[in-house]
Order: sequence, then structure tokens, then C-alpha cells
Amino acid sequence: MRICMVLEGCYPYVRGGVSSWMHQIITANPQHEYVLWLIGAKSEDRGKFKYEMPGNVVEIREVFLEDALRLKAAKSDYYRFSDRQIAELKELVLCQKPDWEILFQIYNVKKVSAMSFLMSETFLRILLDICENDYPYVPFADFFHSIRSMFLPILYLLGTKVPKAEVYHATSTGYGGMLAALGAWRYQRPCIITEHGIYTREREEEILRAKWIPPQFRQQWINMFYMLSHCAYDRADSVTALFERYSEIQESLGCSPFKQKVIENGIRMERFEGIKPKEPDGFIDITAVARIHPIKDIKTMIQGFFDLKQRVPNTRLHILGDTDDEEYGEECVSLIEQLGVPDIDMPGNVDVIRYLENTDFTVLSSISEGQPLAVLESLAAGRPCVTTDVGCCRELLEGSGRDNLGAAGIVVPPMHSQALANAMETLCRQPLLRREMAKAGKTRVRTYYRHEDMIARYNQNYEEVVRGWPESGSN
Repeated sequence: MRICMVLEGCYPYVRGGVSSWMHQIITANPQHEYVLWLIGAKSEDRGKFKYEMPGNVVEIREVFLEDALRLKAAKSDYYRFSDRQIAELKELVLCQKPDWEILFQIYNVKKVSAMSFLMSETFLRILLDICENDYPYVPFADFFHSIRSMFLPILYLLGTKVPKAEVYHATSTGYGGMLAALGAWRYQRPCIITEHGIYTREREEEILRAKWIPPQFRQQWINMFYMLSHCAYDRADSVTALFERYSEIQESLGCSPFKQKVIENGIRMERFEGIKPKEPDGFIDITAVARIHPIKDIKTMIQGFFDLKQRVPNTRLHILGDTDDEEYGEECVSLIEQLGVPDIDMPGNVDVIRYLENTDFTVLSSISEGQPLAVLESLAAGRPCVTTDVGCCRELLEGSGRDNLGAAGIVVPPMHSQALANAMETLCRQPLLRREMAKAGKTRVRTYYRHEDMIARYNQNYEEVVRGWPESGSN
């Protein structure tokens, strides 16, 4: 089977999380051919992959949002839009429910330039109408440039060449989900959406915090991503989530429950089963497997460890992972220096198993997660965890009623350094509790989160959507 994976801002440019999952899927399925349709932010990242491409990756298409900003208007871009096309373009700008097939036809089949609309009198009239009704006190020039910057990437992506495949599988909604829907429409093939996090909610949180988006335009940006999620959900034949609560959120966002499945993450137990409990050496070693990025909230982890160090001096913290945000990485280093906290090690991307061998327990301080592989790997290695109450972490550590194995760690509120410090202190002072949690965690992962089960379920999903085509879905 030839599968086109549509990936936005993850594999193969960054390590961990969705990228680790993607690499697992590809390497575990040598019988399939994979086409990677990659959406990146900056063209300078072209070809800068952090994974060696498996042999069954037969094609790679890279498209960068930054390139849309280089588009120039030309006389040859002129196109006379029909009344129906104008109506659907207005629906797009309003972030309502455009007929995506008409937009696909305009930009991918007819190859109309993105600039033909964004520099047209038609676009100007639509903006004047919206501005007069919804933004009467906003300078029109600000409104024009903000709206244009929102929709230029969308129209640019719609015009990109679509790789041919038997199935289009996006790892998010957003731009990636839109391209998967485009590919499925272009070649009349099934479409799958898999969300590790709820993309629309994550973008909403980012937009509300973003300093570069003027407050008066934030809701319009949020509406745009909700519109893109509707495009992906409506055209998908199957929509998967990592756990039940995320399926419920997808349904609340407009996904049909008849399309939904839960396929949990899985890991290779054999990689971790041989890891023995750490030999006592006078220190308690705490490990965090997390890239250095604001969403991982490393600053709260550092602050929590600083508080812990005042109570339990013989502790050490190891933060393993690439620095994906250089500015944030510098801020983390600066915070360590300001606090004067010793025994924090940040070695970058290293052999996680070697560190787990010398770890008493692990910590995760993220403000957003799906079903983190780092937690599953820690439990498989017999290391309990302290995690924030995000994504599926509580279910991983407590079982959420599915089993009576007991707790495999401690869950704390996100962005709460004191609670994080208290939980870490509990595990530092109670080695017997750590051993009990280690046993529960290892058994839970061995029972419910095995790599081979995950691979089998994704392959079954591929077979079902292909076999059911075109009866399945709405395409």
C-alpha cells in the first residue's frame, strides 16, 4: 500500500513525540511505501532531517509556509471569479463553511494564483463589507494586512502539487488536515486524520498568548483553525485519537462519532524490560525526557527542582532532549544561573536508556500533551513518574478505572512548581513507594500499550478505509 503521510512541523525535523511515533510506524511496516508530504515553517529547514529515512520512504515533498510570503502579484495572475466562486471565497474569509471542493478546483486544478484573489477588487470588497460590519473601529490597513496574512498560506498550500497515494493520512487537522483532504479529493482516495493532541485547542491557546497577533484579530485567527478542523473532519473517512477523552473533544468540535476510533500509543517492551533498578549511590536521580520548548514548561520544572533541592539536597536533575526553541533554551539556562541551583544536567539528545538505568524516577512538566511516549517508556523501564495533569497522563499513571494495578506515579496541576516539588519530594523520601509504583507502571504498559498492538490497529484501519471506499466517509 502506498500511504501519504501529511506532517506539519514535526517528523522528520524534530525528535520525540509525534516524530518518534511516525518513525515507529514507518519502520514497523516495510510492506508499505510511504510518501512524506511535509509542511514546515522556514525554507532554511529544507532537508535538515533528524532521522535517517527508512528505505520504504519512496518520496518526500517539502512545502514551507514562509515561501508564501515571497509570492508577488503579476498581470498574468488575473482571474475572473464566478459568482459561486466569490461566494465560497467569502465564506473562507469569514471562516464559516466554504465548499472546499470549489476551492480545491480553483487552486489545485485550475492553478489560479493565490495573489489573484488576495490582490483583487473582489477581495477588497469582501474585506470592506466585513470591516464595516464587524471591525468598525479598526484601521482598515491593519485589518487588510492581518486577514491577508491569515489566508495567504492556505491558498498557497492549496496550489501545491499533490503526491499520488492510495491513502492520505494526516497527523493533525489544521494545514495538514486540509492537505490530506485535498489529496483525497484530487485522487479520489480515502483520508485518515490522527490527532495526538487536539490541534485546534492547541492553536487557540497559542493564539491567545501570542504577542504578534493584535488582540482584536485573535478571534478571527482562532475561527480560521476551527474552520480548517471542520474541513479535515468532514472529509475524513476515519478519525483516530489516542484516548477516549480526546475522541469526545473531537466530537464536540464537529467530528462524526461514526468515523472515530481510539488507537493508543505503544512501545517496544523488549527495549526496557532488561533495565534493572538503579543501584544506590548516595544521590536520587530525576530524569526528564523532553525537548526544550515552551510547551514542555521546562522553567516550571527548574523552579520546582530548585525548591526540592532546599529540602532534599542529594538530588540531581537530567533534562534530555534537543533545544527546539533557542530563545527559550537561553531563558532556561539563565533561570538556572539566577537561581544558582546546582546538579542540573542538560546534555541534549542522548541515549535515553543509558540515563534511565541511572534514574530513580522521571518528571514531565508539560502544559499540553497527548499520550506521551516518554511516560510510557519510563513506566516500561520500571521508573515511576511525576507528571502534570495534561492529556492522558492521569490515565497512564492511575489507570482511570481500567485496572486495579495502583498508581504508577503522581499527577500535579500544570504550571505549579510547588506541587511539582512536593510530588518529587514524596518520591525522593519513599523508596518503597517508588518500587510499588514501578511494578504497577511496568504491568500497565505491558498489558495495554504494546508496540505490536498499535501497529496492528493502524494497519487494520488502513485496510478498512481502503476496503470500504467509496462507501465510507463523505468524499
